[in-house]
Amino acid sequence: MKAILITFDQAFYEKIVEMLERNSCRGFTYWENVQGRGSETGEPHFGSHAWPSMNSAILTVVDDRRVDTVLELLHEMDLNKPKLGLRAFVWDLARAI
Repeated sequence: MKAILITFDQAFYEKIVEMLERNSCRGFTYWENVQGRGSETGEPHFGSHAWPSMNSAILTVVDDRRVDTVLELLHEMDLNKPKLGLRAFVWDLARAI
């Protein structure tokens, strides 16, 4: 099992949830309002007057065999709308209950 943390502009929410469902990644935890700024490109997402957009985040745990597919689909979404910002980070899980 792997944990995937997905951070994204709120505009991506529905597409990401639909993609997870289509790929049998049912369970996830969702944070609606997450502030941040990319390390290389993209505009800050601070929810302020100067930078009004906001990010969200999803943490999902998936079977190892689904990780590459999910990452490829997320990468496609990011390439289609690079200014919005979408990142995914994968961790090995030692144990889950």
